[in-house]
Amino acid sequence: MNIKKLGAIDIGSNGVRLLIANVLEESGKAPQFTKASLVRVPIRLGADVFLSGAISEENTERLSDAMQAFRLLMKISEVEKYRACATSAMREAKNGDEVAKSVLKSSGVQIDIIDGAEEARIIASTDISAVIKSDRNYLYIDVGGGSTEFTVFSGGKIEASRSFPIGTVRMLDGKVTPEVWDEVKHWIKAHTKPYKTIEAIGSGGNINKIYKNAGVKEGEPLTYDYLRDYLTYLEGFTYEERISLLGFNPDRADVVIYALTVFINAMKWSGAKVVNVPRIGLADGIIRSIYN
Repeated sequence: MNIKKLGAIDIGSNGVRLLIANVLEESGKAPQFTKASLVRVPIRLGADVFLSGAISEENTERLSDAMQAFRLLMKISEVEKYRACATSAMREAKNGDEVAKSVLKSSGVQIDIIDGAEEARIIASTDISAVIKSDRNYLYIDVGGGSTEFTVFSGGKIEASRSFPIGTVRMLDGKVTPEVWDEVKHWIKAHTKPYKTIEAIGSGGNINKIYKNAGVKEGEPLTYDYLRDYLTYLEGFTYEERISLLGFNPDRADVVIYALTVFINAMKWSGAKVVNVPRIGLADGIIRSIYN
């Protein structure tokens, strides 16, 4: 058996993650991808960008510190290759390229600022074979802080994919217009209309936390009705109570409501009655793309 160690850095609008993965290679067998470690730091770049249009000096310094720490962690873990991808916040920031250069100079980590189309492609390339069945249709929903990526699967293949500027931090800041919601609604309805039945697949930190809190058996999907009732339940708590009583992290407690809103709307417009939560996302796709 040959074991490769790869790293993926996902620089989102609500947080920054480092995933270190093991790739197990055996002759005559498909490679196996396993998570060795996952580290997340709550640097909310979207709070800067969606309000002022630029990343602040303070968050630039925090991002540089995080990249230095991640680089050391990858060195200790003997990571062979890695890629750092920045999404919605950095690609919209007027100083995004400048911040990337500053981080490279201070930490040695090169950041690739990817567009929405590439982000959707990377996410769609994740290993979701355990969830996707060739005789079913799916709407993959990856909710981030600045954008949401939608992908339609049918017959085990990608039929359509699109990124929209609807994310939890952007919604928190009141920066999502009714026109954008209408565009999302039209796209989902148009691309899921050909299918009599469809299921959703949920991705992102918020749906993973919701799934964990649901206490369901691993692999069992959540229902549309459950998400709708859970949203009502969470709305009955203050921000502080979601932290102290429900166990949400401070940077999750204020945006989870908006993530639920995206999932509920997407499922309603597509007609999906259940959402599968395999706990995979952009970082997993980055690992896969590096290996391939």
